[in-house]
Amino acid sequence: MCTTNKKFTNLVEVMMHFSDNETCKEYLAQLRWKDGVVCPHCGNTEKIYTMKSCYKCAECRKPFSVTKGTIFENSAIPLQKWFAAIWLITSHKKGISSLQLHRDLGITQKSAWFLLQRIRYAVRTRSFNMPLTNTVEIDETYIGGKNKNRHADKKVEKSQGRSASDKTPVFGLVERNGRIVAMRVRDTKRATLMPIIHKSVTKNAKLMTDEHTAYRMLSSLYDHEMVNHSTGEYVIGECHTNTIEGFWSLLKRGIIGIYHNVSEKHLDAYVDEFEFRYNTKNITDVERFENMLYLGNSPRITYNQLINART
Repeated sequence: MCTTNKKFTNLVEVMMHFSDNETCKEYLAQLRWKDGVVCPHCGNTEKIYTMKSCYKCAECRKPFSVTKGTIFENSAIPLQKWFAAIWLITSHKKGISSLQLHRDLGITQKSAWFLLQRIRYAVRTRSFNMPLTNTVEIDETYIGGKNKNRHADKKVEKSQGRSASDKTPVFGLVERNGRIVAMRVRDTKRATLMPIIHKSVTKNAKLMTDEHTAYRMLSSLYDHEMVNHSTGEYVIGECHTNTIEGFWSLLKRGIIGIYHNVSEKHLDAYVDEFEFRYNTKNITDVERFENMLYLGNSPRITYNQLINART
């Protein structure tokens, strides 16, 4: 993570500091090109001309701006509003809805949604990609409305627990006092979950799960302990899944209280948003803000790509 040693403590200070577009560009350039300007077209670092409103590469002769190749590229929304949105989404524990953001920033709800989705897409570059180690809790949850709250003609039979055919499963692994990895999955069968576990956890990790049948083969590969929730077991010594359950609670409270409804198509993006905040919970708001800005160096996604994405 790159930092500029700025000390913002609230949204007012952020808006006061980033009072114009040029200040935002200078700040973004410090984060993006700490070791010198790099041409986003050809990767040249040797000779870059600084023009009045942009840069020009001496190698490929192409002009470019500091937003070229980032989530801010070709956006009609001023960088001041982008920065304010990033501060809000990173400092609010449960995020901020597009309806609220469009009122706060004075942009349309459609633009606010697209802006937030671009930010979430940047998070999906996954800067936290080291395998989990030590003690790792593993669990799955299901995202969707409660059957009891539906009208009689919309109720789904046998919609309970892991048999919830009308909900979307989300799988998660969390290292105690460490990071979390969470994602939408097509189902919670052993064939689906085991490859994710092998990829995300080191061989010497100690795994804690509940009694789900998909986890029963883990004991032959890992140091594995289990609690049986169906019989009222929740904590046996150091064995529990309370940490991952706490993350599920935070995710669901955010979806219910802030977003109200999340489509299956875009659920992964919202999970990534909550994962990012969880994995940066031990740093300051300004460090999290700058971390998100730095992740913004990933290529942008277009509106058509978003709405046409497959589920």
